[in-house]
Order: sequence, then structure tokens, then C-alpha cells
Amino acid sequence: MAAKAKERTYGDAEVAARLQAELPHWRLEGGFIRRVYRTQSWKGTLMVINAVGHLAEAAWHHPDIAASFSWVEVKLQNHAAKGITDKDFELAKKIEATVQWQPGKEGGALEGTPQDERHAYIKYD
Repeated sequence: MAAKAKERTYGDAEVAARLQAELPHWRLEGGFIRRVYRTQSWKGTLMVINAVGHLAEAAWHHPDIAASFSWVEVKLQNHAAKGITDKDFELAKKIEATVQWQPGKEGGALEGTPQDERHAYIKYD
């Protein structure tokens, strides 16, 4: 079996430009692209962690996750490639779309979470 070619890693300037254009709520820090999601409570924190976990496992590309009562931080870096690759950007986009999804604003049949603090679980941007 032939050796797999090393994935292309992006330099800091390239990463910063892509984040600004494609993922404005993410930042480059310490060799990772990072995003903090604010939640209303532990329930929301666990929901975000589980959603990210599902996406990461399906993609077979696993982020570092830190969490507390009202926030979740997701950090992505391709450890095998020792840098930021297309895998990181693609998974970050999927995470962003999933966590920030608000079906009630799309005008379809899905109503979305009621606008009532009793049901709130995430603080949308």
C-alpha cells in the first residue's frame, strides 16, 4: 500500500483570511482554530458537546473540547498534519451550521425553540 501524502497545511495569514471570510466567529490561537459557544445552562452546554461529538465522529476528525456551565470551546487542528488543513475548515463549518441553526427563522414548518427563557439553551450570535 502506498504511503498517504501529507495534507496541505495553511500558514497563519491564510488561516486568518479564511476565518474572516468563511467563519467570522472563529479565531486562530495557539495553532488551533477556536470558537466559544455561549449557552444558557448546563443543558445547553451538553447539547452543544453532543452535537459536536456526533459531527466529529461522523467526519472522523476530532476536536479538543473544553466546557463549563454556560460555554463550550471547540478547538480544531489536524494533529497528524501538525497544522490547520481543509479538514479543520470543513468540520468547523459543519459545527457552526449545526449549532447556530435556527429553524424558526427559515420560514419552514419547523418552528424552532420558543422565544421564552424557560426553553432557552444557547445564546445565538
